[in-house]
Amino acid sequence: MKKEIKRLKRIWLRNQIKPIAAWRAMRELLKNPDDTSQVFHIIEALKGDSLGAAVRRLRTIDRGRELLAQKPDIVAKLNDRAWLLSLPAGSVGRAYYDFVHAENLSAEGLIASSETASREEIYHGLSNDEIWLADRLRDIHDLQHVMTGYGRDPVGEIGLLSFMTTQTPNRGINFIIWIAKWKYLREVPQFDVRQLIDEGAAIARGAVWMAEIEWEEKLAQPLQAVREEMGFAPPARYLRLCEQAPQLLLAT
Repeated sequence: MKKEIKRLKRIWLRNQIKPIAAWRAMRELLKNPDDTSQVFHIIEALKGDSLGAAVRRLRTIDRGRELLAQKPDIVAKLNDRAWLLSLPAGSVGRAYYDFVHAENLSAEGLIASSETASREEIYHGLSNDEIWLADRLRDIHDLQHVMTGYGRDPVGEIGLLSFMTTQTPNRGINFIIWIAKWKYLREVPQFDVRQLIDEGAAIARGAVWMAEIEWEEKLAQPLQAVREEMGFAPPARYLRLCEQAPQLLLAT
C-alpha cells in the first residue's frame, strides 16, 4: 500500500501544474516582452509531464533511442563561431550563424535566460533523459527559427511557438500563444493572427520532429535541401506579411 501511495505521489508531482506562478510570469512578460526569462518560468510552471511524454516518444524511434544513448551536446557546435563561419554559404550552420550574429544572440544566452534558478530546482525529479531533452529543446530554439523561416519579431515568435508546441506539446507554450492571440485580436482587430498560428501548426505537422534529428550532422548541409528532406514548408502567410505589411509585425 505504501509503495502504491508513493507511486501515485510521484505521478501527481510529475503532472502537477502551477497556474498562479504561470500567471505571475505572464504579467511580467506583458510588462516587458524582452524579459525572455519569464517565458521559461511559464513553461516550467505548466509543463506537467510533457518532457516525460516526449522522451517516451523518442524511445519509440530508432534514431531517437540513439540520441538518448549518446546525448550529444549541440551547444558546442552552435557556439563555435569560427567553425560555423567556415561552412559553405547557404548551409544550415552558416544560416544559423548569420541569424544569431545579426540578432546578437548565442546558445549560451538562451541557457542564461532559462536558468534563473538552480539546475537542481529546475530539474528536480527528472530523469537524465528528460534533463538532456529539456536542454536540447532549449538550445535549438534559434535553429528552429532558421529551419522554419520565422523571424524574432512578435508575430514570428508566435508562429514559431505554434510550431514548437505542435511538435512537442507543452501547456506553457499553449498559454503564451493564447494570451498573444487575445492581445492581438483586442489591440489589432484588423489583423487575424489566428491564421499565422494555424500556419505554424501546419508546418510542424508536415515536418520531421526536430527533437529526433541529429542536428550536429546537418549543420554543414545545404539549408534548402535539409528543409525539403525534413518536410519544412515555408511560412507563406508570415513571409507575405513581412513583404506587404511589415508594420503589423510589431503592432503590439
